[in-house]
Amino acid sequence: MSIPRSSPSRRALLLAGVAAALAALNPVRAQVVVEGYTYVPQLSLGGSTLQLNGVGLRAVAWFKGYGAGLYLTRKVTTVDAVLSMQGPKRLQLRMFVDVPTVEFVKAFYKGIQRNTPAAEQPALAERMQRFDALVTSLGEVKINDVVDLDFLPGQGLVFRHNGRQVGTPIAGEDFYTALLRIFIGGRPVDKEMKIGLLGGPVG
Repeated sequence: MSIPRSSPSRRALLLAGVAAALAALNPVRAQVVVEGYTYVPQLSLGGSTLQLNGVGLRAVAWFKGYGAGLYLTRKVTTVDAVLSMQGPKRLQLRMFVDVPTVEFVKAFYKGIQRNTPAAEQPALAERMQRFDALVTSLGEVKINDVVDLDFLPGQGLVFRHNGRQVGTPIAGEDFYTALLRIFIGGRPVDKEMKIGLLGGPVG
């Protein structure tokens, strides 16, 4: 049975079609919800508008530890493009469980050792100690906590916990690159998370 041109049902179908087409043309406008947490499609950082590049989950079997969202000035799908991109960046972690910060720091050390060339690691040692101190000062990262690892040109890594800056920035784009490699490097903390952060499906 055909639907009359003036019927509400026809108008609703047309509007739904237009909305779907707009969403396809403007994917950055769509929110992403992972395990009940909403990642906004865009945000402002360091005077720039960042787009949500992708999201991922850190999971072992059925156990899910945290989610992560990567924000960049434009969407890309390769590791090289992420690491070489100029401008501000944000890696946002959302905790699904309580984690002692000592375990949090151990994971970062291990991730850098696995993904940063050995010749580059000595130059990062002092700054990793500073990062260790910033994280350890929290005592514990708890369920629903939000940790932002921001890169701001001219400042370096800015560490934020639930929106509050912790300590002073840690200088060096090389240091921030080393942190990103933990998540998207050759031996990432979670392969499915890497796929998600690069714009693929969430594992």
